[in-house]
Parts: sequence; structure tokens; C-alpha cells
Amino acid sequence: MQNVSLQMIKAMKKRGDLQIETLILHSSWKFIGIKTTFFLISLLWRIPAAIKKFKPDIVLFSSMVTSGVLPAMLRKPAVPCVTINHGQDVTLPNPLYQWYVPKIFKNLQGVISVSSATRQASIDRGMAPEKGKALFNGFDSASSAKLPEKADARKILEQEFKIDLSKTKLLLTVGRHVKRKGHEWFIREAFGKIESDVTYIIVGDGPEYKNIKSAKEESSRGSNIVLTGRLNVNMLHVCYAAADLFVMPNIPVKGDMEGFGIVLLEANRAGVPAVASDLEGIKDVIKQGINGYRIPYGDAAAFAEKIDFILINNLKDLSETSREYVNCTFTWDAVVENYVTFLKRLND
Repeated sequence: MQNVSLQMIKAMKKRGDLQIETLILHSSWKFIGIKTTFFLISLLWRIPAAIKKFKPDIVLFSSMVTSGVLPAMLRKPAVPCVTINHGQDVTLPNPLYQWYVPKIFKNLQGVISVSSATRQASIDRGMAPEKGKALFNGFDSASSAKLPEKADARKILEQEFKIDLSKTKLLLTVGRHVKRKGHEWFIREAFGKIESDVTYIIVGDGPEYKNIKSAKEESSRGSNIVLTGRLNVNMLHVCYAAADLFVMPNIPVKGDMEGFGIVLLEANRAGVPAVASDLEGIKDVIKQGINGYRIPYGDAAAFAEKIDFILINNLKDLSETSREYVNCTFTWDAVVENYVTFLKRLND
């Protein structure tokens, strides 16, 4: 959410018809919970002070978390307040938080959800449908310039992880190791059914790491699976550049959801099509046969068959249409235009 918000602000500041003033928590991850708490408390007086000083037309919150200060404000802002919500900031399975969420919606004049699934989750939790609109996330197209050539990227991965990619196709998954991402499920149920010679790289870390590692060790093709842990930005770009196909095998988890799936865009802009679960926010990102394919979640045979089909038949064409599609549809310049149109309507 933080990265998305910063990219959005950068794109908005490029426009000549907008003036942006920000209240941002700039911090490392160390003690982030404590720092965030104090930051949210400070918003109770910093927002009124900023409104008095800058006289804005709109107050835009980056998430449900930051807009959560509104019900606690004794004097409500006299200008429309809008939030962006991303998924788990709506569905977090905490009874106290879920009790509080409808109160946040009542204090908002507009809600931008990053996917249709997130908008529906908001409606289910008390948002008036007319307040909200699904407007998708964007990605930083400038980062494409940082991508190395595929052959060079593969050599870097071979050296870094002591693997041989000379005769294999490369599958890639990027994401926090949590249950809903489906990493363990994919290794145990689908990976062994793929007939093509593939190496599977999983980037990220998180609470499910031990289960994913156990699945790898117990797999008959475990030697073809690489768990990289968290990587720096440059190495992440290398992974995208080296990959042939991106895999996002999400499974449904109560109280958690895939709000959008920004990693799909990051893969596509590198010319890497995706095979992903037909679930939640993923539905809004993948256009069938254009930048990848959506597969019924939990259907291991269908995942394996589609991966084999793409690798054998239309990888080159799908790679080209993937890059073209996201560059036309999901750049921040295009996304921000939709945001501004929605915000101006609220202020009319």
C-alpha cells in the first residue's frame, strides 16, 4: 500500500492541474507498528491544521487505516474525504476492526477500491454502493528501463543461486509467504503435473515459509524449486527479466483477500504473461488470452495444462501482448486520470 501510494503521488504531482500537499510517514520497518500508531494519532490535529492552511478541495486517504482517524475526529473536515482501499485493509479478520469499518465508511464521501472484489467487500461491510468506485492500481513504467536483457538476467540468477537455466523454462512467483498466495498448494498439487522442463523461483518471505520449504523438500521435483527469500529491487528486476511465465496460484482464505495483484503488472511490463487463480482482485488484472490466463482456484490439473500449453504454443505472442496491454491500461498516468475524474465529480 505504501509503494502504491507513493507512486500515485508522484504521478499526480506531474500534472499541471493539481496541487498536492502530503502528510506521509517516512520510516524504516523497524518499530513500524509503534510509529504508525503515533502517526495516526497525530493526524487528529494535523489534518485540521492542513485543511486550514491549504484549503484543499479533497482530502484523500491512502488506505482504510489512515482514514480510520475520521470517526475519532470531534470536528469533521468541511471538505469531502475520500479513501483508497486495497483489500485486507477492508477484510482484516479482527472483530474490533470489523466493528469499526462501517463507522469509517459513514464518515467518507467517496471510496476508491483497487478492484471490483474490494469494492464488493466494502459494500458487504456497510459502504453505500453509490459512494464507491473500482479504479485499478497502476505501476511505475519508468522502472522498465532498469530491466536487464533476458540472457543476462538468467546468467545472474545462475550465479546467484547456483542453478542451470540453459535448457529449462523459468516460472516465477513473487509475493509475501501467506496462506492465500497458494505457494504450498501449488508445489504439492500442481507443480508435479507440469510436463515441461521448468525451474520454479519463489521470491519473498513470511509466516508460511516453513510450510513452503517442507513442500519443496517433499516434492519429487524439489531440486527444480528455488526459494530466494526477500530480494532487493535490483535482483527482483532480474527475476522478472529472466522469467518466462508468472504464476499466482492464490487460494481463498477467510478474512484475507487479494485486493489487486500489483506483481502481475510488474511481470507483464517485463513481457512475462501470467497464469493465476480466477479469484478476487486478480479478475480485474488478467484479460484472458491477452496478458495471461485465469484458472479456477484449486484446479491443479488446469494450472499444469495451461502452463504447458503456453510454454509450448504461444509464449512469444502472449509475452508481447502482455507488455502492450499493461502499458496501455495500467500506467500511473492512465490510472491517475481516472482518479482525478472521480474526485472532481465529488467536488462539483
